[in-house]
Amino acid sequence: MSADPLIERMRPFGTTIFTEMSALAARTGAVNLGQGFPDTDGPSEMLAAAAEALAGGFNQYPPLAGIPALRHAITAHEQRFWGLTRDPDTEVAVTAGATEAIAAAILALCEPGDEVVCFEPYYDSYAASITLAGAVRRPVTLRPGPSGRYEFDESQLRAAFGARTRLVLLNTPHNPTGKVFTRAELDLIAELCREHDVYAVTDEVYEHLVFDGVHIPLAGLPGMRERTLRISSAGKTFSCTGWKVGWATGPAALVSAVLRVKQFLTFVNAGPLQPAVAVALGLPDSYFTGFTEGLRERRDRLVDGLTDAGLAVLPSEGTYFVTADIRPLGGTDGIEFCRELPGRSGVVAVPTQVFYDHQDAGRHLIRFAFCKRLEVIDEAARRLKGPS
Repeated sequence: MSADPLIERMRPFGTTIFTEMSALAARTGAVNLGQGFPDTDGPSEMLAAAAEALAGGFNQYPPLAGIPALRHAITAHEQRFWGLTRDPDTEVAVTAGATEAIAAAILALCEPGDEVVCFEPYYDSYAASITLAGAVRRPVTLRPGPSGRYEFDESQLRAAFGARTRLVLLNTPHNPTGKVFTRAELDLIAELCREHDVYAVTDEVYEHLVFDGVHIPLAGLPGMRERTLRISSAGKTFSCTGWKVGWATGPAALVSAVLRVKQFLTFVNAGPLQPAVAVALGLPDSYFTGFTEGLRERRDRLVDGLTDAGLAVLPSEGTYFVTADIRPLGGTDGIEFCRELPGRSGVVAVPTQVFYDHQDAGRHLIRFAFCKRLEVIDEAARRLKGPS
């Protein structure tokens, strides 16, 4: 029997690096700064609302697009923070986390052979979703510039666009680098989208985790509202990554396309959790500013610890993550370094090179997550530094 083309396309996607490194942490008792999940629960108001919904009749299928209360809360949140106006009845799709929203958007918008411009390193589900659609990645490489801040080459970005380009997949704030795309960078991306008449899918799950700079949704730039699907989720902002409640917003035609795919992926999800996320989205500004400041403190604490341990730490402008260069410690290969780190220092990190098509660009870089309690970060720093 001849091999199925889809099986062949998906063959390179085995166990994720997150699964491997988290298993290594459990096996060795290492401090897990690899996978980006918090070690505390979200706001009490949200948790109470979930308990109330569980006991109050929200345990059956919700509407395909999400319950009305959540759709209205999402549109109110986008208007409140980003000045984006949406119709909650036609321009919002609630999904099983941002990961499903990304997959559904790519499957809905791409045909086999279409090309997707994306920035590497990238979250691993991007490559898998593009491959599932039979589309082709056109990566643009982010590299540390003279200041250490990740940058891209304008000529490389322009060259990535062509006759087969269908969409741009953009993540800002950016995982794993911690980069926040600037207005000038976003203006260039928007210019190319308009020039080549392509869609944009923007992953903005870290929208409230910007420490340096300002988060600017691409959808708010001139000419971008009608060609952009904006994706976010509750997991990162409200420390409930296991709930898997995300959403996509955008023009009605694009949201309808996402829903047509979603109905054959998960159909619906998280019925009793949707009312709780609606409550969380409406929390006062003090929650969001306090959340950001708390993560900023954790970032700074981890950066100090990594620096004391001898790593060359790159600037993290946002997200849960900071990347570091292993070469000052004699490392040359991130995968090898991360596999040895738990036994050597009792800490787990993630090799950044697995998020690149061009792995040499990130072979010497590793990623640490700082969305942990301060005492956990301090213990990791102590272990990495070693005996005084």
